[in-house]
Amino acid sequence: MQKISLIECLKNNRYPGRGIVMGRSECGKYAVTAYFIMGRSENSRNRVFVTEGEGIRTEAYDPSKLTDPSLIIYAPVRVLGNKTIVTNGDQTDTIYDGLDKQLTFEQSLRSREFEPDAPNYTPRISGVMHVENGKYNFALSILKSNDGDPESCNRFTFAYNNAKAGEGRFIHTYLGDGSPLPSFEGEPVKVDINGGIDTFTDAVWQALDADNKVSLFVRFIDIETGKYETRIVNKNK
Repeated sequence: MQKISLIECLKNNRYPGRGIVMGRSECGKYAVTAYFIMGRSENSRNRVFVTEGEGIRTEAYDPSKLTDPSLIIYAPVRVLGNKTIVTNGDQTDTIYDGLDKQLTFEQSLRSREFEPDAPNYTPRISGVMHVENGKYNFALSILKSNDGDPESCNRFTFAYNNAKAGEGRFIHTYLGDGSPLPSFEGEPVKVDINGGIDTFTDAVWQALDADNKVSLFVRFIDIETGKYETRIVNKNK
């Protein structure tokens, strides 16, 4: 698979929905993840990321305008020991609980399916990063309907060891805007990861569609020490 520009990929897609990037920094020192959310409705846009423990949670920016919290209020990022879990829904908790019970990432997701938001049936995308003793690997998952058929769930897991410096994988919920929204297809896209945490965060945020972007989370984890830095950007301030 050819590596492409993450920034150009985002600029050329007005509505990728929610997206996860995992990979390794350009300098090779850090495990990198980014998670962003977008929204077309007032309810979806009425959100911010806030810190919760070692992870984050979505919150309503204006609680008086919150109409349905079921699919928009959740913890996208949680940390269990040396594992960092990133997802686009409350399956974060499902994975956390499964890993805590010695299940694998894939086994933990067996009880979940795509979101029940007909006619889109938004895919559930998830990732887990494992950083320990100077070693780093990660996995990404997507649970999606079978071409819009709610009676059938297709499950795909992709595992990556020893990611190259400056390289990541990008998975997102939608191929682009539409009605219904077309689900992501294929293997996570191989993308570049350039610069340090602030340069990378700013580039990703600026590349997201100005009307639809809502929030962005970025974390760089030192592969040798496990220490991390985090950046959060919210459109609502």
